[in-house]
Amino acid sequence: MVKINDVAALAGVSPSAVSRVLSGDATLRVSEATRDRVLAAARDLDYVPNHAGRSLRTSRSSTIALVIPDVTSAVFAELAAGAEREAVARGLAIVLGRAECLREDADWLRRMVGEARIDGVILQLPDGTPADDLAAIAVGGTPVVVINSVENGPLSSIVLDDAAGIRTAVDHLAALGHVDIGFVGGLPTSATGRRREEGFRTSIARSALAVREEWITSLGYTGVDGRAALELLLERGPLPTALVVANLNAALGVLAAIHARELRVPADVSIVALHDVWYADATWPPITTVRMPLAELGAAAVARVADGSSAVTRTTISSPPELLVRQSTTAPRRGTQGST
Repeated sequence: MVKINDVAALAGVSPSAVSRVLSGDATLRVSEATRDRVLAAARDLDYVPNHAGRSLRTSRSSTIALVIPDVTSAVFAELAAGAEREAVARGLAIVLGRAECLREDADWLRRMVGEARIDGVILQLPDGTPADDLAAIAVGGTPVVVINSVENGPLSSIVLDDAAGIRTAVDHLAALGHVDIGFVGGLPTSATGRRREEGFRTSIARSALAVREEWITSLGYTGVDGRAALELLLERGPLPTALVVANLNAALGVLAAIHARELRVPADVSIVALHDVWYADATWPPITTVRMPLAELGAAAVARVADGSSAVTRTTISSPPELLVRQSTTAPRRGTQGST
């Protein structure tokens, strides 16, 4: 069994320094290089701290709560994996919570922190949660970092570059020759929904294309929402030759509604969706996606909580999105380009 002395020897520091680095002790004065060396040594040796003993000594659990809208969604799996890897490297544990509980019981998070002795909270708000509610979410001196939600408010926040993700999708379709491009977006009350729609409008204008309001919907991110969005677009008139869908789950609904109408993807309409999980490659046709740096978001959130600082910070993950081209996109059929 690997001991703390083994980590200290590999990192070239004292065992007490290892303990304080892995516990996220904000008062420890060491260089970033030394801190990184300790974390790397712990990872290389698969060191597992004695959480039970430390908890008894400090009345802290060395546990961070990751509270997300849907703990069953595959979209959040990469986020959770990134958070867990960073937590393990720092000698911390992750517990999952369902953000919808906040709507059902405003005091739920406060009780969770108190009863489970949670040392920090990473929170992604459910769609439509007003930024004003964040003040009520603060739980005493426990660090809370809001991710992938609001950018401004009384708590620290870390967000993805949603506009860059949408721009990647639009650029791909424009390069294929599409000029008639629509957008299936999130709720207008959702911070990510607003950022992604703004990113779409800006990207379309940057490509010297026209924004057509009848080709933009803002119904939400679920499969049901995607189905409803496609039906709404059909009610408004002919479909564009391509759609950017702001969430992969909604794209599944769009795809199902297109099949139900006996239309073809990509022959009648190409689809690009934001986010990438395993089932994007298991649909027919497989869906072209833009993979966002969710693992990096999770890791950055753990690091921010672990530093224990009370300062409110705003961070945007700068890693570029990755386009994964599959069979749901192709050049528009001859005669359809610019036809509407």
